[in-house]
Amino acid sequence: MKRIFLSIVLCTSTLFAQKNPNPGYWQQHVDYKMDIDMDVKNFQYDGKQELVYTNNSPDTLKRVFYHLYFNAFQPGSAMDYRLQTISDPDKRMVRSFTKDNKTVKESKISTLKPNEIGYINVLELKQDGTKVNNKVVGTILEVDLAKPLAPGAKTKLDMTFKGQVPLQIRRSGRNSDEGVALSMSQWYPKLAEYDFEGWHADPYIGREFHGVWGNFDVKISIDKNYTIGSTGYLQNKNEIGHGYQDKDVTVKHPKKLKKLTWHFVAPNVHDFAWGADNEFAHDMILGPNNVELHFFYKKDKEYSERWKLLQPKTADLLKFFNENIGEYPYKQYSVIQGGDGGMEYPMATLITGNRSSASLIGVTAHELAHMWFQHNLATNEGKHFWMDEGFTSFISDLAVSQIMEKKYQEDENPFQSMYNNYFYMVSTGKEQPQSTHADRFDLNTIYSISAYSKGAIFLTQLGYIIGNDKMMQTLQQYYNDYKFTHPTPNDFKRTAEKVSGATLDWYLTEWTQTTNTIDYGIKTVENTTKGTNITLERVGRMPMPLDIFVVFEDDSVETYYISNTLMRWNKENPYKQYKRNVLQAWEWAQPTYNFTIPAGKKVKQIIIDPSQMMADTNKENNVYPATK
Repeated sequence: MKRIFLSIVLCTSTLFAQKNPNPGYWQQHVDYKMDIDMDVKNFQYDGKQELVYTNNSPDTLKRVFYHLYFNAFQPGSAMDYRLQTISDPDKRMVRSFTKDNKTVKESKISTLKPNEIGYINVLELKQDGTKVNNKVVGTILEVDLAKPLAPGAKTKLDMTFKGQVPLQIRRSGRNSDEGVALSMSQWYPKLAEYDFEGWHADPYIGREFHGVWGNFDVKISIDKNYTIGSTGYLQNKNEIGHGYQDKDVTVKHPKKLKKLTWHFVAPNVHDFAWGADNEFAHDMILGPNNVELHFFYKKDKEYSERWKLLQPKTADLLKFFNENIGEYPYKQYSVIQGGDGGMEYPMATLITGNRSSASLIGVTAHELAHMWFQHNLATNEGKHFWMDEGFTSFISDLAVSQIMEKKYQEDENPFQSMYNNYFYMVSTGKEQPQSTHADRFDLNTIYSISAYSKGAIFLTQLGYIIGNDKMMQTLQQYYNDYKFTHPTPNDFKRTAEKVSGATLDWYLTEWTQTTNTIDYGIKTVENTTKGTNITLERVGRMPMPLDIFVVFEDDSVETYYISNTLMRWNKENPYKQYKRNVLQAWEWAQPTYNFTIPAGKKVKQIIIDPSQMMADTNKENNVYPATK
């Protein structure tokens, strides 16, 4: 009944292995070198990219694919059509107005002018010096290799390209509502991932990403008055200045100098993002393990106080995640004002800055937590979005509760808002399984609840099933075993099974691959001379184990535990202060279950799941006598 999550703090001192423990596992590798020349007047940039691609797969590759994300921000794109046809489009991406006494929503992309659209135009592409045939299909570049790439071999792909930064609409863009000049994410030709399932060359509709692990070496030439916050480590900080230089160094730039070339290196990441503005303040503090925490925000009196308050809280957040998941593996993290909300990238986040202090800390907590669940544990966000967003929501909510010293009542579920969102989704009748591809949801609302709320409940409910301590141990073991790889839901499930001893395939299948719901109820309670006969019923389709509280007339309490036979295991007693009775497991095929409390004490009240961590969709039949 008590909220015990925050008391479970697991210290970590493990080394950072980069090998997935699954036999036969492999993953591709990329090494990017890019030179970018940005024109801040017309928001166009010229790029040269040298990409060395290592084929660690057992397959010979005859084709490769690149993502050209900026091409989505053009009238008639797939993203534009999606905005026009979905009934609840992202509010940030549409304009609402009244026409003929009706509210009309118009895609912002559909009205972009030629100098406002986004694009990445590939000018030339060579493989090891030989030109290759390629074709642009929306946001995907299809490439026929001049020479097939054999298993274990490398090839070098040299590209020249030209890009234009679109108006800020979603995640990346120029001239945001808060006046940030450049939010540069999804801005370069990015090689698509090839893994055991094949190519993942998904068009950019608006959801998130999947990328190849590798190393980035990026040089950005830009107007000397612009300050950049970025993925990676700045290599020439004492030449650049802008707040990066060592304390004893003074940096002066010649008046005739128009541009600076910033040189960043980012090892072992699967993306690269940056933000830039000519009015950025830049602060840096040292966090745990001497990690440099950089903050970039508009020089505005209204912002500055809140952004100053954010800085020590970010260090507290980093400490919390280090202790509860595993150590942050890099030596810097940048919080950059930009974008249209909050979005995570390796070693950096872009967030809107005009927020209350609580909101600023909350969004930073969420985006920083993504460093563990998306940028160190890089699941395929198209297929397994809930593993990133849900796990991130769970741990960031815990972190904020601790550093903001939130208090809860003993009988309060600290994740109740997530459960309420899930119950609402069920009530609509429009839920789709979490195994649905992120782009294929009929409604944005259903996707969001499925990703964030139902994804978080996967963990909180797992804590109910195997115990909160074992659930937290599972998180840590999962991170330690699978960081810097691309784990799947089965990898997490198997980790939980090894940590706990329970069999959990039923749980992963029911919760993520179906829309089956949980509903257990107290059907009848009958007093006899031999005792109290209790009949429970399974109304919902999804099986679960049950914790049951029985309160007697003398106010003493005993608990009853009924395992699910599919688990082949019994949970340790989470309520050690009360006598526990372990009953025979409940076969799922049986719709009802009977047990008897021997005569001697008169039953006053019966409660199914007093923790409220089981996502039972009808609480009214969980209590005897019946009550709302």
